[in-house]
Amino acid sequence: MRLIDDNDLNAAVAANILDRSQVDRLLAFLSTREAPTRPARFDFSHILWYAGALIIIGAMGLFTTLAFDAMGGKALTITALIYAAIATALAHLLWNRPGLRVPAGLLIAVAVSMTPLAIFGVQASYDLWPSDFAEPAAYGDYYDWINASWIYMELGTILVGAIALRFYPFPFTAAIMAIALWFLSMDLTPWIFGGDNWGWQIREDVSMWFGLALMVVAGALDLKKWAAGDFPFWLHLCGVVAFWGGLTAHDSDSEVAKAIYCLINVALVFLAVFLMRRVYAIFGAIGIACYLGYLADEVFADSLLFPIALSAVGLSVIAAGIFYFRRRPQIMAWLAANLPPSLQRLRPVHARAMSRPQDAF
Repeated sequence: MRLIDDNDLNAAVAANILDRSQVDRLLAFLSTREAPTRPARFDFSHILWYAGALIIIGAMGLFTTLAFDAMGGKALTITALIYAAIATALAHLLWNRPGLRVPAGLLIAVAVSMTPLAIFGVQASYDLWPSDFAEPAAYGDYYDWINASWIYMELGTILVGAIALRFYPFPFTAAIMAIALWFLSMDLTPWIFGGDNWGWQIREDVSMWFGLALMVVAGALDLKKWAAGDFPFWLHLCGVVAFWGGLTAHDSDSEVAKAIYCLINVALVFLAVFLMRRVYAIFGAIGIACYLGYLADEVFADSLLFPIALSAVGLSVIAAGIFYFRRRPQIMAWLAANLPPSLQRLRPVHARAMSRPQDAF
């Protein structure tokens, strides 16, 4: 979208489209409004910032070694607190400097990501593991294995993340919280079903329903205007991953169940249009492709016409995409004009902002 500056307003006055008093009143009105927060242009510096933050997070989480665990619980907690303190101090110095809010926010996310390590160290030092569940062997297993003993680390990460967002609102911190929520959904399974009385199917059910609940929460947050960034995106992402992952992992010999799976994925694609969230379209399209692959491999394995028919379907989907791309403003305007008010209220703020249809979806 082209931005309007003073030269454009002066040209409008010169062309007798606006008069000077109107321009002055408009500028006076705009001066009283808070400037909208626009997403930063993602360039090479952003790549370096995000890469650096992810390297630190990975080094202190995914790539911890047995030698690191051999430091002992208290040393692990002290190390995590030192990392978090240094990251927070640097973030505080950069937060209000022009153009440096992204690295500052990423440093806050690094500090939040130290929470599970700090809590693990405390639990290991004082043997504070839940009595009904096994003691984890190493901190590095946190990212690899489901274990009911992890839930305190996940709850702590969510709490610390919420506090961090209160003082340093940066969307990527919500990603750390969303991952902790995703882990929590799996690690709660032994608590809900008790000990070893649960299997893969129950875990898939928990993941699916937890993901659905997270999607609902993200949709509720979308109904509010988040000026500081797109916080609900990360909840949408983790919610659809948990829901779609649990749904896809279900195994059934019923053709009806498989067809319903495909229809649910089709619904995800339409939900993407309704909510203007691409992530639902991506996973919906993958699910539809999985179902079509099943048909090609199992149901129509000996059919010469199926690949031809499937190619026609693919071309139709591409054509539908082109149609949507060209008619997107009209489609969005039609939805705004024809959806019942009850459904309109369920659409996110950015989806209802029809004055900027070119920014939709």
